[in-house]
Amino acid sequence: MIGTKAEDIKTIGVIGAGTIGSSWAAYFLATGRDVRAWDPADGAPDKIRAFVENAWPSLETLGIVADGASPERLSVFSTVAEAADGVDFIQESAPERLDIKQALYADLEPATRPDVVISTSTSGLLMSDLQAGRDHAERFVLGHPFNPPHLIPLVEVLGGKATDPAVVDWTVDFYNAIGKRAIKVNKEVPGHVANRMQAAIWREAIHLAIEGVASVEDIDAAIAYGPGIRWSLMGPHLTFHLAGGPGGMTNFVEHLGPPTASWWADLGTPTLNDAVKKTLIDGVADEVGEKTVPELAATRDRRLLAVLKALKDSEEG
Repeated sequence: MIGTKAEDIKTIGVIGAGTIGSSWAAYFLATGRDVRAWDPADGAPDKIRAFVENAWPSLETLGIVADGASPERLSVFSTVAEAADGVDFIQESAPERLDIKQALYADLEPATRPDVVISTSTSGLLMSDLQAGRDHAERFVLGHPFNPPHLIPLVEVLGGKATDPAVVDWTVDFYNAIGKRAIKVNKEVPGHVANRMQAAIWREAIHLAIEGVASVEDIDAAIAYGPGIRWSLMGPHLTFHLAGGPGGMTNFVEHLGPPTASWWADLGTPTLNDAVKKTLIDGVADEVGEKTVPELAATRDRRLLAVLKALKDSEEG
């Protein structure tokens, strides 16, 4: 596999095709590849195909769909071995349980060529734990997407203790070559990079809510209509680099850094007990009103599509 170019990856196995796996399948199909999928859920073939069909118009709007790409190039199989047969790359998106993934790998590994990279979508499990006991542990790697993977560009790539470093670099290059924005994570920590930052923000959002500083709805608005808009353009370090004016980050850390750092000691460390859970549940219920989860997801995706299209157009311009 090392040295194989992205354009030579013709067939991808999607193992575990719930919401994340089906989204991956749609994206891989849009790049003009064949996808062989498996999921143990009842009615999985129809659910996967329905997801791909629903996602296809958005992929077309973003200009991702390659010549020759088609949802018809999806095949869904009843066993892991069938789905993995003859694939050039595997994206595994099984449930977030170590025992489930390790049992799955015991079936998956002998069904694939030893040179096929197996990438997991796990959002928090450690790669070193997942690859333990495998005959070819060197080809197991983390390829964690952000939901929904067919729209969000970010993929976090990380190797475990037994992963060949060349596999990590190849995987970063592969995701980038197919239109993703892959980042290389240098050290294993629970939750990787982006989820840890999300968790930190949510922790403070919970603290502010239970302290009565603002309502759940207004705390959401404080992010969605403020920093969240800037964060779709650049991350926190570049944001503060600009906040430093002509002096950039040097000016920011010298003059604005100390007052910002003084707030750290006052940040909260809430416990997710029953009372806190009720505050969050009731607060979100007030925020969404009569809107259903599918309606909210549709709104999110519609707005996300507009943001992604605008970002792409601005880069091309």
